[in-house]
Amino acid sequence: MMSIRLPLLVLAKKQAAAVPKGHFAVYVGDCRKRFVIPTSYLNNPTFQALLRRAEEEFGFEHQSGLTIPCNEDAFQALAAQMACKAKVHQFKPNAAR
Repeated sequence: MMSIRLPLLVLAKKQAAAVPKGHFAVYVGDCRKRFVIPTSYLNNPTFQALLRRAEEEFGFEHQSGLTIPCNEDAFQALAAQMACKAKVHQFKPNAAR
């Protein structure tokens, strides 16, 4: 049986492009660092404001993926804050008996 070997660069790109179900990729900052974030962040008002800024700055007609006009450190802080809020909302204490 003959096998086909793909170059490592092609394999790396395919692995990097993988996004888990319920998530999406965004590119942040001048260096366009890639972040994979949950779709639940779309409900966050602060993230929605970033999306509006992205629309104003880049429009909808560009080839380079969803780019967020934000400093990488600020975006990481926002993502951490949204993750904490998501965990708080998921926590449901036991009902009193």
